[in-house]
Amino acid sequence: MSDILIVDDERDIRELVSDILEDEGYATRLAGNSDDCIAAINTEPPALLILDIWLKDSRMDGIDILKTVKRDNPDVPVVIISGHGNIEIAVAAIKQGAYDFIEKPFNIDQLMVVIRRAMETSRLRRENSQLKRREVTTAEMIGASGAFRTLVGQLDKVTKSNGRVMLTGPAGSGKEIAARYIHAHSNRANGPFVTVNCAGVEPDRMEEVLFGRETPERGIESGLLEEAHGGVIYFDEVADMPLGTQSKILRVLVDQQFQRVGGNDKVRVDLRVISSTNRNLEAEIKAGRFRQELFHRLNVVPIAVPSLEDRREDIPLLAEHFIAACHASQGLPQRALSDEAVALLQTMVWPGNVRQLKNLIERVLILGESNGPIEARELPSEIEAQGEEGRVVLSGALATLPLREAREAFEREYLLTQINRFGGNISRTASFVGMERSALHRKLKSLGVVTSSKSGARVAHVEEEEAEEVS
Repeated sequence: MSDILIVDDERDIRELVSDILEDEGYATRLAGNSDDCIAAINTEPPALLILDIWLKDSRMDGIDILKTVKRDNPDVPVVIISGHGNIEIAVAAIKQGAYDFIEKPFNIDQLMVVIRRAMETSRLRRENSQLKRREVTTAEMIGASGAFRTLVGQLDKVTKSNGRVMLTGPAGSGKEIAARYIHAHSNRANGPFVTVNCAGVEPDRMEEVLFGRETPERGIESGLLEEAHGGVIYFDEVADMPLGTQSKILRVLVDQQFQRVGGNDKVRVDLRVISSTNRNLEAEIKAGRFRQELFHRLNVVPIAVPSLEDRREDIPLLAEHFIAACHASQGLPQRALSDEAVALLQTMVWPGNVRQLKNLIERVLILGESNGPIEARELPSEIEAQGEEGRVVLSGALATLPLREAREAFEREYLLTQINRFGGNISRTASFVGMERSALHRKLKSLGVVTSSKSGARVAHVEEEEAEEVS
């Protein structure tokens, strides 16, 4: 995509333009009719198309070719040339997406000014696309826990296919990072990655945003589906997509083509679709809020993204990553984490998941001390000291229990938290809590605490029988 394709039915004209451009250092290709033009574009899209509006003895005229190019290769600038002085046709071409127009016989200096500007536009579009792709590839997956390794293993299996993937998991767990990981490691990595924030678009504007629109005043305005051509389109929180739009997206998935709002032409697209949701879509289907056919089309490969509480082992790695990122992007201090701060982070409740951890780290770096390790006292805690140092206010439920039951409830919750913090590793838990491993096993058995596999990791929980007796 570095040369200029010149399309004119007059051989002398196209060769003259080619000679002028080659003298200026540009590479060129020539076509005398619509079939040769389309074949050349399909072989390799040019950096710029110079297109005669009238093509004698050709299956398509310049306007038809322009529409086809803007549909299939929207990033290629098109300069229209016309020997008929028809300003109305030239203006119509601009509305259809042409970059500019030149009248024949043309002034060479004028021609070169337009060509240089159009080539600069083409260069900037390519650079912008490359920057977007670079942003995608730097979306790192951070972790080492069993749940994380299971997730990455599943993502690696789908990177080389074009199968549609449905990512499920709570808000803030990293579903978009997982989608970007798939894209960056796929054969579409050089194509765009376009996100559709289904919850952030007004329902009455969703179709224009997705499909684009055509109006007499503004011509063609591309939508997100066209922007994603050749790459990946990511439907973030797809359950929030309006029902009316769902049926049209279903048709796009089947046909790989659509019409812009207000337009008549079919726009063909080559897309891979990745979706995400934090809701139970089967329940949404039963409630009539989501189309079952669309669910089956999108849910070809379901992948669950674990919550932060299911991968507590990864919290220190994630926190260190966010500290380094804040230092690089904002110049905030690159502080270490004290052992006490790590322990507190790993035992906190994280309803906002990885996003909440990222925000917390940024807040601590902004408001905290300028140097030295981050201490536990700088972090918010669910159980905060009140009055004298070290004194803890009991929760209402715990305070109403007799001492023996309160001690058992505390020990059970404490050990559940510590085991999950260490990814189900009993040896590391025993070392941290200061117990022999055999003694810890006996204590867990007496408290009804067991471990089992979940999302590829060992997770501690209370035995069902014990839970039933307590309830």
